[in-house]
Amino acid sequence: MKHLTKITDYKVDIEKLKSVYFNTIEKIIEWSKDDPTLYDFNAICVNQIPSDPLSIRGGNIRGLYWTYPKDSWEEEKRLNKIDENQYTEVCKPFKNTYVEEIYNEISQRWNIGRFRFLMKPPRSCLSWHRDPEKRLHIPLITNPGCRMVIESESFHMPADGSVYITDNTKYHNFFNGGEIDRIHLVATLLN
Repeated sequence: MKHLTKITDYKVDIEKLKSVYFNTIEKIIEWSKDDPTLYDFNAICVNQIPSDPLSIRGGNIRGLYWTYPKDSWEEEKRLNKIDENQYTEVCKPFKNTYVEEIYNEISQRWNIGRFRFLMKPPRSCLSWHRDPEKRLHIPLITNPGCRMVIESESFHMPADGSVYITDNTKYHNFFNGGEIDRIHLVATLLN
């Protein structure tokens, strides 16, 4: 695949990760959104700018992207650029958990910015868009109807502990054609 790389020398304990996720989500209850009316984008932030809880609210949840929203095919910029380098503090719910352990291991290996659990509800799709950076994905919960499309490539990432890098600088979307939530732990990759 041209826009997807499977990391073959790093795996996570998916059951341990799910355990932390489910224990934490019960306490958090509500997914964060930059726009409360959105159905298709939900996030729980693992890290933030130190001592800045606003860094995981509003437009900081989604961040800068570009899209073609109209039939004129004129690209539009949406939201603002995030200073990803500042996201260095693990949020309180994930301190001293397996999620923090994964965050630390990944941070040592790759230069990352925001690290988030991203949820796609059943029967939903993201817009056709591009981001400023590539992404690192750890699929946590998925189903056969979950597909990522980057340019003309379509692929499924199984939740088996594998780690993937996707080239989100290219136009892409993600759809969940199944009947359960799709959850990925996603890091922004910086140069």
